[in-house]
This record gives sequence, C-alpha cells and structure tokens, in this order.
Amino acid sequence: QLQASGGGLVQVGGSLRLSCAVSGRTISNSTTGWFRQAPGKEREFVAAMRGSDRSTFYSRSVKGRFTISRDNAKNTADVQMNSLEPEDTAVYYCAVGSGRLIQSSATMPSSYNYWGQGTLVTVSS
Repeated sequence: QLQASGGGLVQVGGSLRLSCAVSGRTISNSTTGWFRQAPGKEREFVAAMRGSDRSTFYSRSVKGRFTISRDNAKNTADVQMNSLEPEDTAVYYCAVGSGRLIQSSATMPSSYNYWGQGTLVTVSS
C-alpha cells in the first residue's frame, strides 16, 4: 500500500515536498517512481530511484529542480520540488516496482506494480 502526501497550492517559484509512505514492500529493494497527470493529459514520468543501487532518473522537464530521495528506516520516498512552474500543476502519484529497473523501464508506468492514490499540486502564477 502506498500513501502519497504533501501536495497543495504554491506560487510560481515556490517549493513543495511530496512524500510516499510504503507498506507491504521494502523500499530499498524496490524502484520508487513519481509520475504526474495534468487535466486532459496522459500520465507522465517525473522521477525515479532504483532500489538496487539508488540510481536516480529524472524527466527533462524537472531535472535540476526536483530531487528524489528515500528513507529506508521510515520506508518512505520523497520528491523535493523547487522552482515550481505553472506547468508542474498536476496530480502526482508515487509507484513501486522491481528494484532492478533499467532507466528506460523506470520511466514507464507499466513497469510499476503498486500505486498510491495521488496528491494534487497546484502552482499559481
């Protein structure tokens, strides 16, 4: 089970930290991904951390602004989002998959077995 939290309303240039609490899976053995879906658009990849070696992957649109991390003791995965833009407005979902996903697979929603319920991020201009 995954529980995403931390969404909210923020102004352009602001920051938010999303957190995903994972139960039933050990996060250090899993790849944790964050995806987002804006109204009328398809779900898109945001960031992922591979369980086996902590490698991180980011979409071009968020690289340099977002940072994914995990806390093995708490079994949580966070994404720190800085310099937010109106284009970042979306429902953000966390997901968990195999711990050994290669980069191309880590960007695909179909690679993940378990999903959280989503948390809304709204960036106002």
